[in-house]
Amino acid sequence: MTAACAYSTGVRALFALFFLVLSGCGALQPAARPVVYDFGPGALQQAPASRITPLSPVALTGVHAASALDSTAVLYRLTYSDAQQLRPYAQARWSMSPAELLRQRLREHLGQRRAVLNPADGVLAAGPVLTLRIELDEFSHIFESANSSAGLVRLRATLGQAGVNGGGREQLVAQRSFVVQRPSTSQDAAGGVQALTAAAEAAIQEIDDWLQQTQLSLPSR
Repeated sequence: MTAACAYSTGVRALFALFFLVLSGCGALQPAARPVVYDFGPGALQQAPASRITPLSPVALTGVHAASALDSTAVLYRLTYSDAQQLRPYAQARWSMSPAELLRQRLREHLGQRRAVLNPADGVLAAGPVLTLRIELDEFSHIFESANSSAGLVRLRATLGQAGVNGGGREQLVAQRSFVVQRPSTSQDAAGGVQALTAAAEAAIQEIDDWLQQTQLSLPSR
């Protein structure tokens, strides 16, 4: 082999090694981590003592979600293209499932004026207590067009009470469906999270108002 051939072969080998090193470094780079969202910190300070009479306690049995919502994915729909398809944002996640986030914020909100019991804790109230169940059917970023979107929350709330003469079986007190939308400020995951958080907060306030009205309409116990 001549010196020129040897030099040429060495150069090619050096370039091949260089590209192999670059490829290896690229493979070792960690994948981009998704941005994690929640509903925010909630109340930043304790609410001042109120002279308003505390409301009757309620047992929050849980928030149950449709199977499509039983994950931490931030979901969206393109209603102008394919409304039947739920799509996840690739680089966005909730810190926990929407049902868990909703239950956490609902418990915090209702607890400002009443005792909120968790049946699993085994804590009993002095008298009959209404049980509140929430079924979450929709929690997604809805696109009406490429430039217009909103956060959509659809759920059903059910109030029950243990029957005195029903052998311990729970009796239906009231049930209502809630559908809340709030506009998004941007057409991306961050905008969807902002809109869904606002819609969830509004839905929680509507549940609280309905719960108060329903309890006031019940015969005094």
